[in-house]
Amino acid sequence: MKCNKCTKKATVHLTEIIDGKVMEMHLCEDCARAQSQQMEQQFGLADLLAGLTDFGKHVPDVQQAVSVLKCAACGLTYEDFRKFGRFGCAQCYVAFKAQLKALLKKIHGASVHLGKRPSREISLVAVPQPSLPGDVAPPPQEDTVESLRAKLQAAIVHEDFEQAASLRDKIYGMEGRS
Repeated sequence: MKCNKCTKKATVHLTEIIDGKVMEMHLCEDCARAQSQQMEQQFGLADLLAGLTDFGKHVPDVQQAVSVLKCAACGLTYEDFRKFGRFGCAQCYVAFKAQLKALLKKIHGASVHLGKRPSREISLVAVPQPSLPGDVAPPPQEDTVESLRAKLQAAIVHEDFEQAASLRDKIYGMEGRS
């Protein structure tokens, strides 16, 4: 696919949706860099965040209350955050928590992560606790071939291949194989 602005190969593909109409733009790396600089001059990150925080505010009392919010640790006001687009310290996240929830909801559609989870459940292997002085150790149990095979399967599932090889050798020894 060729760049929309020149004849080079397009490596950057932008999709823009305005009023329900989808517009695609295919750009080469150089044209994309120029377009990025152009957009950055027009819309900075701070302006974007300020626009998103202003979105939907129509009650003047609420707007005044938000503008006087201040971080107790660094003294940054919410207005300063809106102006510069960054916080002054880690405590700002706590100080402006309610406003951030609303902002994240506007940006992402939710204020809680609703992403993917692992496809398979990971089970934790119980680690035996070291015995304390004076504890009586239980008598050693003789492993049967069936119990060793079950342990072997568990080792394979947990990808503990050293343990699996050791168990395989024990099973072979009990069965008289070499």
